[in-house]
Amino acid sequence: MTDVYFERTKEILERKDIDKRVKMEIRTKSVPGDAPGVFTGLDEVLDLLKGTDTSVWSLPEGSLFAPYDPVMTIEGYYREFSTLETPLLGFLCQASGIATKARVVKDAAAGKPVFHFGSRRMHPAISPMIGRSAYIGGCDGVAVSKTAKMLGTDPVGTIPHALILLLEDSTTATGMFEEIFGGSVDTVALVDTFGDEKFEALENADLIEGLNAVRLDTPSSRRGDMLQIAKEVRWELDLHGFADVKIFISGGLDEESIPSLNEVADAYGVGTSISNSPVVDYSLDIVEIDGEPTAKRGKCSGAKQLFVCDSCGERRIASWEVEEVSCPRCEKSMDKKLVKVIEEGEVIAADREPKEIRDYSLNQTLTTPKTT
Repeated sequence: MTDVYFERTKEILERKDIDKRVKMEIRTKSVPGDAPGVFTGLDEVLDLLKGTDTSVWSLPEGSLFAPYDPVMTIEGYYREFSTLETPLLGFLCQASGIATKARVVKDAAAGKPVFHFGSRRMHPAISPMIGRSAYIGGCDGVAVSKTAKMLGTDPVGTIPHALILLLEDSTTATGMFEEIFGGSVDTVALVDTFGDEKFEALENADLIEGLNAVRLDTPSSRRGDMLQIAKEVRWELDLHGFADVKIFISGGLDEESIPSLNEVADAYGVGTSISNSPVVDYSLDIVEIDGEPTAKRGKCSGAKQLFVCDSCGERRIASWEVEEVSCPRCEKSMDKKLVKVIEEGEVIAADREPKEIRDYSLNQTLTTPKTT
C-alpha cells in the first residue's frame, strides 16, 4: 500500500548499493479551518515503524500544533523505511484532520456535549479510526459500539426513525425503548417523524415517565428556522412542567450552525462534518543526510525541535542542537515537545488511554510559533 515511486527508488538504491542515514521531518504548511491542529494517528505509526531500524521523535498524541510546527522526526537508513511513507502519512493526515474538526465543533458548542454520529458516511473499515480521532479531538462520545468499546466508553444512541415508522408512533417506540433499556441508558425521544416537534415532544414527555430528552433531527426540507423550532419546544416543555427534559439537536450540524443553537440546545449529535473533514496536508521531507543539513527548495534544512511554554502556550521552533529556550512572555524555560517514541525499532512510548489523550488535548492552548 505505497506509491510505486518509493518501490522503484528502493530498487535503484539496492541495485547500486547506496544507502544513507537521514533525518526526515513531518510538518504541514496549513491547518484546515481557523483553529489549531490536533495531532492524532501516532498509535498506528508506532505499529508501522516498530521493528524497523529507525528512531522516532514525536509530539505526544493529542498535541495541538500550528502550521510549520515539526510534529515528527524519523532517523534511520533511508532504504529501511522509504516505502512506508505513503501509509505513514495516511495514518497521520486523516486522523489529525478528523480530530482537528472535532475540536472546532466542540469549541463551537461552548462546553455542551457533542457526540459523533458520522461513521455511517464512511467505509466501515476505518470507522474505529474516525471515532477515536473524533473523541480525542473533543467529542464526548461515539455511536458505534465497537469504537466505544475500544475507547472504554459507552456507545451513544437510542432509536432511529425506522423504528418509529415500523411501530407507527413516536411514543410507542420511545416507550418500548424505556421498557427495555431505560434502566441503563437515558431515554431520548425522536420527535420529528410524523408530526409537529413541539406536540410530539409534549406527548412523549407526558407519557414516558423516564424521558431524559427529546431529539430534533428535522429534515432540511421541513426545517425552516431550527432555532425557533427548538425555542418553541423548550417553551412548551417548560410551560407544561417538563423543564427537566433536555433538548438534543442533530442533523447536518457543523461549527457554523451550532453557535446560534447554544441558546437552547443541551447537546448535539454531529456526523458528516466531522467524519468527512479535510485532511491535514502533512509532508515528510529529508532535512539531514549523514549528519549534514540539507533540504529541497521551500523547506528549511536541519532537524528542528518544538519548544512550548506550558504556562502560556507560547511556542518556538529551534534547531535540533538548541538545548534550552526561554519563554519571551513568562521568562520560564520552555519544554521540548518532540520526544523519543521509538529507539532503533523498539517502541518506548508509554501506553495512554484515549480518555487521557483527549483530556491532554482539550487542556492545551496554542499561540503562533516563531523560529529562533
